[in-house]
Amino acid sequence: MGIVVVEICDGSLINAIDLEAILEAEYPEVAVIENSCLSFCGMCAKRPYAIVNGKRIFAKTAVECLTLIKQHIEAELALYA
Repeated sequence: MGIVVVEICDGSLINAIDLEAILEAEYPEVAVIENSCLSFCGMCAKRPYAIVNGKRIFAKTAVECLTLIKQHIEAELALYA
């Protein structure tokens, strides 16, 4: 498992992109975990979102959300540099 954990709901709008392939190829320190439910009832159907090391990240589009997720990953990895 990576030092940065990105959790996604399998019903989330973030699944419009292959988040796992993108992040794990770019950041070997990242583990993407897909769950059936992250207990943010209804949010997965309204906006793309993910949880990065316990912090909820969301945006209007999957691409915007990916950008924010990458920013949070960079900030988390900076703590270990």
